Amino acid sequence: MKFTFYGHSSFMVETMGKKLLFDPFITPNELAKDININKLNPDYIILSHGHGDHIADVEAIYFNSNATLISNFEVVNWFEAKGVENGHPMNHGGSWSFDFGKLKMVNAIHSSSMPDGSNGGNPAGIVITNKEGCFYYSGDTALTKDMELIGEEFNLDFSIMPVGDNFTMGVTDAIKAAKMVKCNTLIGVHFDTFPYIIIEHEESIEQAEAAGVKLILPEIGEQITF
Repeated sequence: MKFTFYGHSSFMVETMGKKLLFDPFITPNELAKDININKLNPDYIILSHGHGDHIADVEAIYFNSNATLISNFEVVNWFEAKGVENGHPMNHGGSWSFDFGKLKMVNAIHSSSMPDGSNGGNPAGIVITNKEGCFYYSGDTALTKDMELIGEEFNLDFSIMPVGDNFTMGVTDAIKAAKMVKCNTLIGVHFDTFPYIIIEHEESIEQAEAAGVKLILPEIGEQITF
């Protein structure tokens, strides 16, 4: 599996010959100005929830590719009305076997609404399992005891969680979450994009290391292979 970071909570995971793009908020992010969304060409666009800082580039990328959109029922329906017809709706607790592996939608604690105020359904986390490995993307969330269920059910190779605090978990809670899902390799996202979520990198990495967790705070454009 190859992970590529595009800033905020946007990233690509390449696995089983497919490109999975998560929560594309790229062109509005000044920090990601060097990322050309027209060159991404994902096979799938996977959305954790409906907030603008997770869906801003969906339409532009979708209509420039042959991607399938995966998200909760309400988000997929909202985009369908905008012409995004190739969608797969899901909901909490449900799983589906795609050509890249099995995807399970799990609980997240956050809010969710679409940019026009429409119902965005419930926010979600995503677990993907295939022959190459297994990873968990929590989406925007608070720390929740439900994460222990993920640690019981899956053998994770890495997890991806927000660490910016204020709107989501901060570093301290993300370290606790890593322990709960039984995975000590943690990629931090949802940090530094806005003044509310700027974090101290070195201090955060040292705090995680002291707890036995390897916290990776990727640079925009950085690739990591698992």
